[in-house]
Amino acid sequence: MSTTAAPSRRVLSTDGVALAVYESGDAANPTVVAVHGYPDDHTVWDGVVALLADDFHVVTYDVRGAGQSEAPRKREGYRISQLVDDLAAVLDATAPDEKVHLLAHDWGSIQSWGAVTDPRFADRLADFTSVSGPSLDMAADWLRRVDSHPLASLRQLASSYYIGVFQAPFLPEALVRAGILDKLVSHSAHAGGGDATGAERRPPRDLINGLELYRANLLGKMARPAPGRAVVPVQVLAPTHDPHVTSRLQREAPAPYVDVLVAHEIPGNHWVVAQRPELVVQHLRDFIAYVGS
Repeated sequence: MSTTAAPSRRVLSTDGVALAVYESGDAANPTVVAVHGYPDDHTVWDGVVALLADDFHVVTYDVRGAGQSEAPRKREGYRISQLVDDLAAVLDATAPDEKVHLLAHDWGSIQSWGAVTDPRFADRLADFTSVSGPSLDMAADWLRRVDSHPLASLRQLASSYYIGVFQAPFLPEALVRAGILDKLVSHSAHAGGGDATGAERRPPRDLINGLELYRANLLGKMARPAPGRAVVPVQVLAPTHDPHVTSRLQREAPAPYVDVLVAHEIPGNHWVVAQRPELVVQHLRDFIAYVGS
């Protein structure tokens, strides 16, 4: 993943961490804000941005600890509540007077659910499209309803084996330095016959920083889930060959908490946003038109 392009601006979040923000297209057009996951940076959206920039003002940013954004000094700086504050700061800087269309992938989506279920964002967001990133609270609730889908729950737990490894001290960092995490990413990027897009080596700094996302959030959310109701319409795009997040979890977990939910299975793997940007963009455009009709 390349992070050589200079950001359009730098935005300070509520704790003083500076975020690198990138803008494409005409600012007079409706705004799409795209939030990347782990272990990516904003460039995972390059294909999507290229397809949207003629009709939208497209905003991406390197989440804290990744790309050209600064990293917090303490683990608490990676909590979802702080990541939601980051999103709010980016919205204030790039689209202060409009509702934006929010698009997110992986951990970008996981953190965005924190905004989507926050009443403060009802006047900031028009809709939300989530790819391969369920709400942790909703996912924990879904897993607790194991009696209705025992095999699906077991499959998801098996797919999430690495989460337990990421909680350990020192071991995940050692795996990063040995190149093993890069190999795991490459394997998932080729799932279902996917091409090499998404399999690029990531900077060790980004890989190590992003581990704190798991350590700061997973155990608390899984032990004490508190799902909120979505304040905007939600679209879920669930890749059929995602080796990390099952389609059933993605499509079913939000259902009790979203008033307007559109869920699609789409062909592709976890890196579909980079490998098939035209598919993601078409569903995004269709959903925006549906919500606005």
